[in-house]
Amino acid sequence: MIKVLICCGGGFSSSYMVKKVQDSIIEKGYQDRMTVDYSPFDLSFKVKDDYDVVMCCPHMALNLPKFLEEHGKNVPYYIFPNKMYGRMYVEDIYQDAIDIIDGFAKTHMNPFFFPGEAHYMTSQRIHSYRHYHPEYTSAELTENQAI
Repeated sequence: MIKVLICCGGGFSSSYMVKKVQDSIIEKGYQDRMTVDYSPFDLSFKVKDDYDVVMCCPHMALNLPKFLEEHGKNVPYYIFPNKMYGRMYVEDIYQDAIDIIDGFAKTHMNPFFFPGEAHYMTSQRIHSYRHYHPEYTSAELTENQAI
C-alpha cells in the first residue's frame, strides 16, 4: 500500500484534487494499492513521515529547497508537472509514486525529478513519466542522469 500526501500552498486546491483522486481510487479499484491525503505545504513536515511520497502542486517548487533543508529529506518530495496536476489521473499518480519511491531509494535525490524534468515548468506531460517512457527503469537512474 502506497501512501501519498498531496500538498499545495493552503490546502485548497490539493483538497479538491485529493477528493477527485479518492473517488477515482474507489471507481478504479485501487483501494488496496494506495491512499491519498492532502495538507497545506507548510504543515506537511508534521505528517510527512507517515507517507511514502509527498507530491506538491507546481507553485510550491520555489519554496521546496529551503523547506527540505529545514525539515529533512528522508521522504521524497516531488513537484507535479503543471498539466498533470490539473488532471490527476489515479493510474498516473500511482505509477509515478512507485517510480519516485524507487528512484529516491537509489539516488536520495530530493526533490525528486525524472530524467529531463529537472526544470518542472518545461514538462508538458499529463500522464505518468512511464506512460511516455515505457523503457524507464530507476535501476539506471543516478543524480547525474536525472539532470
